[in-house]
Amino acid sequence: MSRLPRAWLTRNVRLLSAVSFLQDAASELLYPLLPIYLTTVLGAPPAVVGAIEGAAEGAASLTKLASGPLGDRFARRPLIAGGYGMAALGKVMVAAFATWPGVMAGRVTDRLGKGLRGAPRDALLVDGIDAGARGRVFGFHRAMDTLGAVIGPLIGLAGYELLDQQIAPLLWIAVVPALLSVALVFLVSEPRRVQRTQRRPVFARVKDLPRQYWRTAGTLVAFGVINFPDALLLLRLSEIGFSVTGVITAYVGYNLVYAASSYPAGLLADRIGRLAVFAICVVFFAVGYTGLGLTTDPMLASVLIGAYGAFAGCTDGVGKAWISSLVGPDLQASGQGVFQGASGFAILFAGIWAGLAWGAGPGAGTVPLLISGVLGGIFAAVLLVRAYRGKGGVPTPAIE
Repeated sequence: MSRLPRAWLTRNVRLLSAVSFLQDAASELLYPLLPIYLTTVLGAPPAVVGAIEGAAEGAASLTKLASGPLGDRFARRPLIAGGYGMAALGKVMVAAFATWPGVMAGRVTDRLGKGLRGAPRDALLVDGIDAGARGRVFGFHRAMDTLGAVIGPLIGLAGYELLDQQIAPLLWIAVVPALLSVALVFLVSEPRRVQRTQRRPVFARVKDLPRQYWRTAGTLVAFGVINFPDALLLLRLSEIGFSVTGVITAYVGYNLVYAASSYPAGLLADRIGRLAVFAICVVFFAVGYTGLGLTTDPMLASVLIGAYGAFAGCTDGVGKAWISSLVGPDLQASGQGVFQGASGFAILFAGIWAGLAWGAGPGAGTVPLLISGVLGGIFAAVLLVRAYRGKGGVPTPAIE
């Protein structure tokens, strides 16, 4: 029997997906509990929670911009290992420093690691993979990554109850899968790349990114301005009436839908085109945000969080595959780094404006959710028209 249909599922794809699974399990074990730990155990004011997450995401976005060109100039595996190593160190710092400035230092270190590893890892994921199969590669990777985001909060929830609602010991438990992920990186292989005879400055490579790349990346980054951080959606659930356990359970449900939809979306994008799939999935965003802005019913809110999970699962890997198809092998890391870094800054800006508008009108996030939901619906309609008038959604071949 021919093995051609599975040619995209290489050893590196499997290993890097397992690495992401372990690291995300560690990260997401902490994510829903950290705001509670900061405010109730360490006595930090709520503003500190926002400041910590803002500083962490800003650091990650800056590092992403730098790591892409570095990944195209130098070996990628050391950058990936360094990034996962920094993430593990950050989790050790969060567990060891029982003060909010220590937690901030740990979170920033963790996110710096995330920024360092992302673009080189995504470039190595598609190394040698046909452009028509990259949706499946990124879909599979995002599914495994997000499966970790399902397991992590479940471990955190179980530990929270078993340890008599003590959060501090859970912080050390999160260190274990983080360290295991670092060890797995050393099993990843990296083919030797032919070095160009002309030595150019590292960041000069960004100027080589094609015009079509900038148009697509600019469109996707612009959408990020209305897609604010997930922490605000969890806050909305809490204000609707969800308990701590209820918020964590809803977050697990969100990640389950995210994981389940990632690979099918990638497969569909390889067949009918990335633009068409991305456009369809932004509809889920519009429904989720608009509905959460209007409803106060916990049951309906749980369904709407699931709709938002479908949006995230259908667009994250598809967006990376789309970007990947627009640049050649020598610019893969640069393309991903610029796109992911700029997207991070867009989401950071979205968090700022949404946070400032959170109490407007009836409060509890209704106004920013409705603004983003309506604008998301318009954005989806524009993309659908473009997909219909374009090439019928046929994936754009990579520039090899």
